[in-house]
Amino acid sequence: MNRLDPIVVAARAEVERRRTAVPLSDLERAVSSRAAAGDVRSFDAAIARPGLSLIAEHKRRSPSAGRIRDDLELEDVVGAYERGGAAALSILTEGPNFGGSLDDLRAARRATRLPLLRKDFVVDLYQVYEALAAGADAILLIVAALDDRELSALHDEAIGLGLSVLVEVHDGRELEVALELAPGLVGINNRDLKTLSVDARRTFELLPRVGDQALVVSESGFSRREQLEELEAAGVDGVLIGEALMRSPDVEAACRALTAR
Repeated sequence: MNRLDPIVVAARAEVERRRTAVPLSDLERAVSSRAAAGDVRSFDAAIARPGLSLIAEHKRRSPSAGRIRDDLELEDVVGAYERGGAAALSILTEGPNFGGSLDDLRAARRATRLPLLRKDFVVDLYQVYEALAAGADAILLIVAALDDRELSALHDEAIGLGLSVLVEVHDGRELEVALELAPGLVGINNRDLKTLSVDARRTFELLPRVGDQALVVSESGFSRREQLEELEAAGVDGVLIGEALMRSPDVEAACRALTAR
């Protein structure tokens, strides 16, 4: 069993608990209000802009790294990312393993003008409405966490509601599944789900198979400007970085060093 499986099982149980506490009809009303206000920022456009786009992530802890940082206010981190040149933000909303919550997403929405990715284990349509109601402009769908039917249904519903979708893959087989969706964004995660080790070569191996079928975001294992320059030269559109930025004593300066701003 990989490290993802028990997290997904727990995520499904947690969705049922939240569905009882907040009915889907309540979320649908919030989604309708947001749609009427035209209040969805284009995550896709932020990644498609010229050069390599940095998606800066707010993450307090993780199964691989343990506690990362919990002495900073989310609003301060988000502001530092925006001033430091990030194109978009990723906000962890999963609680047991990453220390996040939907309140973090709401707070980030109030604190920044940048488009927001809800980073979580989305396994149910309820979470798509939940994400949009809480302020997300994009969601993450992990191919390894879903069967093909679930993946397609979640992807299509999110797109239909106006959200961007980052479809995450870890290997060639998952990439084939992802490309069947004709996705706008493909995330290549360099982390092995069994060992949690990171190998950045995975992005360079899978990138040619994507071609011009989608924008590509590389995830996990980056902390230096020269690494980002290599990604940009290879044709990667975006990079998602959290741990290296969160650990920095000066988050804004660390972000500027990566974006060369």
